[in-house]
Amino acid sequence: MQSSSMRRGGSVARRTLAALVCLVASGGTVATADEWWNPADQVGSDSVLVSPESAPSQGSFDGMLSSEYSAAPVQAVESTLQSLPADIDQEPSGLGTLDQDTQNQLAIAEDDSDEASLEDRLEALAARLDSLDTLEEEWADYQDEMASDAKAKKKKSTIKIGGRVHIDHWSFSNTDAGINRIESGRIGGAAGDPNQSPENITAFRRLRLEISGTVPQNMKYRLQVDFNNPQTPEIKDAYLGWTNLPNNQTLLLGNQKRPLGLDHLNSSRYNVFAERPLAVEAFNEDARRFGLAMYGHNDAESFCWTYGIYNLENINTDGRFIGDSAQAGGYSRLWGSPWYDDTSGGRGYWHWGLAGAVAKPDGDAGANDTNNNEGRFRTRPVARSSQRWLNTGRIDGADWYQNIGFENILNLGSLQITGEYILTPMQVEDPAAGVDDNLFFHGGYIYASYFLTGEHMPYNRSTGTLSRVTPHENFFLVDRCNGCRGSGWGAWQVALRYDHLDLTDGGVNGGVADLFTAGLNWHWTPYSKVQNNLVWGEISDSGLAANGNSSLDAPVEAGNFLIFGTRFMIDF
Repeated sequence: MQSSSMRRGGSVARRTLAALVCLVASGGTVATADEWWNPADQVGSDSVLVSPESAPSQGSFDGMLSSEYSAAPVQAVESTLQSLPADIDQEPSGLGTLDQDTQNQLAIAEDDSDEASLEDRLEALAARLDSLDTLEEEWADYQDEMASDAKAKKKKSTIKIGGRVHIDHWSFSNTDAGINRIESGRIGGAAGDPNQSPENITAFRRLRLEISGTVPQNMKYRLQVDFNNPQTPEIKDAYLGWTNLPNNQTLLLGNQKRPLGLDHLNSSRYNVFAERPLAVEAFNEDARRFGLAMYGHNDAESFCWTYGIYNLENINTDGRFIGDSAQAGGYSRLWGSPWYDDTSGGRGYWHWGLAGAVAKPDGDAGANDTNNNEGRFRTRPVARSSQRWLNTGRIDGADWYQNIGFENILNLGSLQITGEYILTPMQVEDPAAGVDDNLFFHGGYIYASYFLTGEHMPYNRSTGTLSRVTPHENFFLVDRCNGCRGSGWGAWQVALRYDHLDLTDGGVNGGVADLFTAGLNWHWTPYSKVQNNLVWGEISDSGLAANGNSSLDAPVEAGNFLIFGTRFMIDF
């Protein structure tokens, strides 16, 4: 309020002086006192001013118009200028420097010589008042900014509670003898039984609670714990971070996803299939590691990046890393969406991505080693089996390995086509007998999905990941007041994916897999759905299939398998 009054006051003074300047500059004759105050010559005038010769009463309004106040306005202004304080031309403390033109005008006003004209002095004063108006506005803006900062500092941290529940049932309908050996055996332990087929399983796949929020001025945090195994809760996201950094960046410190594998970076709430592809899970098992990472994007969100350093050991069950080996990796990811159809609400877009990593595992595969050597790659058969059916085991002497991943998404309305491929060379120092010192593993997938009810898969440009599906109508069945029933169908989505993974090379025989997954998703609401997956495929060139406990054994055919799974899921 104070700043507005100051602005109004300055503006009135400036307009008054401007009028006087125009009067003087017009070159007209300055009126006498009588001519100024006496409106008698103006026919029909209703002016309340009277002639100075009249005798007004003491204290009346007319008394204000006595001869004492009858001097010409020009003389009054001139007298006012002469009575200004000596320091009026001094610049106020803390305000900006006036421009050169204003200083030149003030130089004229400061000249006390008889040669200085009244017009110049009025113009100089008007310029000074104009500058003061500008400075007053800047000062008011500064005060507003300070008040806003002070208000933000008084804010408290925020907290948001969320979670998800995923309930699975998996049925292993058909498996060959080699698959039975892998499932019933344990790598590095007991051998498997070719006659013992995998057992069906019903379990909580995810039972997560999470807390997230912000901390003034620009910090955030998140804590997420999974209780799907009540005896051993698992830490998922557990980090703190700084937001609104230069170049639209955010810095996170703590347990977080490594930027490798598009399908891993997608939230499990939004993925098209119940389980992630073979290559994504094999080369970035469980995804999350303790690290320090920077995330950023351009203003249009059409080009984005992330990079960071992570410890390779999975600390989700004990929350700590112990050991002298650094066992760390540098990871980065670049992605963009050069085409994104804003007009249709994102029903059309193209995503590309490039991810890479350089990692230094422990390399010691001994049972007594305190470090959990991460020089290994393994995965389940896109279903919740007890054992990993493709597994290199911990590779003794693993020195370095690299990951290079390529991502692509093309979305055309209800149709989406997505693919990804990951290459992983590894260098081995003093390898075990029969193992080469250079290994190469690789794998990828491609899938197509389509909404029968017309919806589409939303996309988050700043994270380069899929987002939440919103059905055109939710699924419901209720009684109406008129005795009828109302219903909604929800959203129906069909999908088909092909997976390939090769973990056999140079004496390490983790297996080669080719499989297909057919999916049918029924989205009840944006926060609940049912996923149905039918998986069939085969595993070949597997050392595990020989006896179920060693990837260094001679590779054999594991055989075929058929699996059906259903997941009920809700998040809040």
